[in-house]
Amino acid sequence: MLTFCSPNPTELEDGRGKHTHSTDPILPQILPLPSFCSLFLLFSSFFYPPITFSYFSWQANNFFWSVSSTEGDYIKMFMRGRPITMFIPADVENYEDVRTELPPERLKLEWAYGYRGKDCRANVYLLPTGESVYFIASVVVLFNYEERTQRHYLGHTDSVKCLAVHPDKIRIATGQIAGVDKDGRPLQPHVRVWDSVSLSTLQVIGLGTFERGVGSLAFSKADSGTHLAVIDDCNDHMLTVWDWQKKSKIAEIKSTNEVVLVVEFHPTDANTIVTCGKSHIFFWTWAGTSLARKQGIFGKYEKPKFVQCLAFLNNGDILTGDSGGIMLIWSRSTVEPAPGKGPKGAYQISRQIKAHDGSVFTLCQMRNGTLLTGGGKDHKIILWDHDLNPERDIEVPDQYGTIRAVAEGKGEQFLVGTSRNFILRGTFNDGFQVEVQGHTDELWGLASHPFKDLFLTCAQDRQVCLWNSVDHSLEWTRLLDEHGHCADFHPSGAVVAIGTHSGKWYALDAETRDLVAIHTDGNEQLSVMRFSVDGTLLAVGSHDNFIYLHTVLEKGRKYTRCGKCIGHSSYITHLDWSPDNKFIMSNSGDYEILYWDIPNGCKYIRNRSECKDIDWATYTCVLGYHVFGHASPYLYLFICLPPSLFPFFSLSISFYRSPPLSSVIVSEGQAQKNRALHLPPDSTYFSSLGGWKIS
Repeated sequence: MLTFCSPNPTELEDGRGKHTHSTDPILPQILPLPSFCSLFLLFSSFFYPPITFSYFSWQANNFFWSVSSTEGDYIKMFMRGRPITMFIPADVENYEDVRTELPPERLKLEWAYGYRGKDCRANVYLLPTGESVYFIASVVVLFNYEERTQRHYLGHTDSVKCLAVHPDKIRIATGQIAGVDKDGRPLQPHVRVWDSVSLSTLQVIGLGTFERGVGSLAFSKADSGTHLAVIDDCNDHMLTVWDWQKKSKIAEIKSTNEVVLVVEFHPTDANTIVTCGKSHIFFWTWAGTSLARKQGIFGKYEKPKFVQCLAFLNNGDILTGDSGGIMLIWSRSTVEPAPGKGPKGAYQISRQIKAHDGSVFTLCQMRNGTLLTGGGKDHKIILWDHDLNPERDIEVPDQYGTIRAVAEGKGEQFLVGTSRNFILRGTFNDGFQVEVQGHTDELWGLASHPFKDLFLTCAQDRQVCLWNSVDHSLEWTRLLDEHGHCADFHPSGAVVAIGTHSGKWYALDAETRDLVAIHTDGNEQLSVMRFSVDGTLLAVGSHDNFIYLHTVLEKGRKYTRCGKCIGHSSYITHLDWSPDNKFIMSNSGDYEILYWDIPNGCKYIRNRSECKDIDWATYTCVLGYHVFGHASPYLYLFICLPPSLFPFFSLSISFYRSPPLSSVIVSEGQAQKNRALHLPPDSTYFSSLGGWKIS
């Protein structure tokens, strides 16, 4: 369950140079942050002069605020013991008299892009409401394809890994992995049972019980969903049975040291639970607080490396699919077995069916008694009749990846989740339509079109994607030769520049996605690209500590390097231009705030007090007076996907009273790389993100 916790005590330096620690109750209460940045939840920073705060580090043991009161015309803040000086603009006569009312705006999650199919299975279902339910990061999405709307369950504190639908098709159980909060304290894995209509949490199960995360789970069926079986993703893969409405753990037992992929209750025998995974299938007899295991014996049949999936046939038999492309029917014996063949009543193989080339990755029992299977290597979905004879098949195109989940849809439709994070809607007659898509690896770059409802993303998967933020569709995609790390549109909107991990950067035509130019600045990762306001200059920030300057001609189609800003002692994280293109403000990985005189040869301005009254076209730098304390009374942290897997984006958004609300800051997860997005003054959406709505 989400709980509020206080930040670390704040280190202050008053005007006399003395240090104190504040735990004033007016300082913000922070929601726990997940270890993989799977969901950043909002918090507010209240102004309480002279004590304020502006910046944070979410990594373990690095989260603290250190702020001083004014000393003459500047404010000093300490981060990791390093002093950061910010000069107060001349039009602020008395800093301590500054008061800022809380802005009335709030953020509502409107759209979450992407789906976690790369390392999950059986995680797409169609609900009676007509919504598809699936998860991405710590958000569970309920997507109505026909109405093009989404609803979101936001109760989890870290990445969701599995999902089960109650027999009533209304209640849903989702299990999450373990994580750490902002102070490095563990966030316990658990299961949340919630109502898919009201999105209210009904129960939180397993806090303090599970170790690494919830690997798989299932509701009971014979007793109308009263119980829940859960596999802990720990070394022993503990199997627990819960009366979920009472939060009561009824039975617990070690299952195996091998990977367990599936757990299911038998639909008609309330005392039978089945688990399968690496080289095994177990049939569990559950009686009260005890669980007794019987191992499935393959006998004359080849033992597969993985039993990947299972389903129950109408006669009570169990059907399994394995990594060898074989389906096996397991029937319960009713006669005394031959010596060495197992006890009476044990499940034994009664039939073998060659189903797919490669693995059988998923099984889906249809309402009419037929069966859908999804293959791995052959990319096929096969329809089987009541006697398990193949009737029809269709191949999922290679571009979508291999099959990870299959679910029954409306009418003749079915839903398919894939390893490249697509959800497809298909029929055997008409083929497939893309319902959901996203990146397949860590996302770094995010840029909004200067005047159209479009935004661009680039990622470790080398894909560059242009998205329409109105209908949430993909306009185009292009595969780069290198991993994308940052991006920015030319003010004309005709060209977008994309920086990579090697120092190379590309300029693409924003309409045709054709390559316009290729350049290289250094040989390290590029972290930020920013065109000047009039589009005549491009600044490229690198991990080699330099900012490279290029003159720009022909609306972003021709570039010539014209200078280099030298002076930072760490990699560049953010930069902003002045409206007249004469100055750049930049931040670095060691919390420097430096200023540069561009017309005078990219000269480093040593006397930073000279820059205190410079106007800035954007405020994407996370350090500086204008994003300190009273200037950013609200800081919201919202959704991102797991950086180690396939994040789409994360963002932190500051609302400004002064300067007027005109920009937001977007920060990509793990390394806190920030990107600027334009918000038109009269807009109710952060349209470049495709759905952050101010309500």
